[in-house]
Amino acid sequence: MDRQKLWGILKIVLKTAVTFALLYFVFQKIDVRVLKTYLLRSNPWYLLLALVLYICSQLVSSSRSLGLIRSIGINLDAGFNLRLYMLGMFYNVFLPGGVGGDGYKIYILRKKYELPTKRILLAMFFDRLSGLWAIGLLAVALIILIPQIDIHAGIPIAVLVAGTVIYYLVMRRFFKDYTTYFLSTHGKAIVVQALQLAAIVCILLSQSFNGKFAPYLFSYFLSALAANIPAGLPGGIGLREYAMTHTAGYFHIDQGLAVFMSITFYVISTLTALTGVWYVYRSTEFAPPPKQKEAKAFEEQADDRLIEGKAKD
Repeated sequence: MDRQKLWGILKIVLKTAVTFALLYFVFQKIDVRVLKTYLLRSNPWYLLLALVLYICSQLVSSSRSLGLIRSIGINLDAGFNLRLYMLGMFYNVFLPGGVGGDGYKIYILRKKYELPTKRILLAMFFDRLSGLWAIGLLAVALIILIPQIDIHAGIPIAVLVAGTVIYYLVMRRFFKDYTTYFLSTHGKAIVVQALQLAAIVCILLSQSFNGKFAPYLFSYFLSALAANIPAGLPGGIGLREYAMTHTAGYFHIDQGLAVFMSITFYVISTLTALTGVWYVYRSTEFAPPPKQKEAKAFEEQADDRLIEGKAKD
């Protein structure tokens, strides 16, 4: 077994260990029977609506990604992009030790259009960055509604506005191609996050919740940021719930309900990701995901062809 393959296996083992350790700490604070009670008394119609809203958010997210891909000269068909996006979601959740969803999309687009990997990678990066910006925007709106956060509303608003201006100017100066659809990309990013917040609201309403939504929604944003830390398994399972148990005390929200909300959202996102399974086993449109060695070799060959082409020009 070569060193690279051994390291890949070791990473899966370490991430799994971290995930189970975090879940262990969570369930030291939350009685599993409490979560079972929440599940049994859930209104299934609200949970179904939450699932529909989340699926809608992913459709909008796919459209947002398409705009950034087209901004670098790839005239990608919307249907092909959606199918590739669904397959990427599946690999993100169910391929913890492989290339991953974003890596697979870069591989397919690189192979199909022979553009430099860096350009496609930047498109994916700015896609994620637009999502983080939207989280920041909505988080600022929520901060104003949460009395536990003792800060003047003008401060987070000023930081957001200044950050947005700097963010746009830097993109405009150094990554001009990616600003072609700047307004539509970031408008869609807001819609994506707003739809996911609406899904969270539906999960809370499934419990006949009639309290303040803002602390739960803000906690969701914090847990979503925690879930992006590459310390656990894809989907942020464990990290998200661990963050929820810690924010619950600060914002005076029900720990059990917060964790139930987080786990339910994870299940909804996983069910949505399962839609990509068709393109793994039944579709001949996409190649199997490359192994790390194959992906690296392909990139080196493609870069060589690109250099040769430039030399001929």
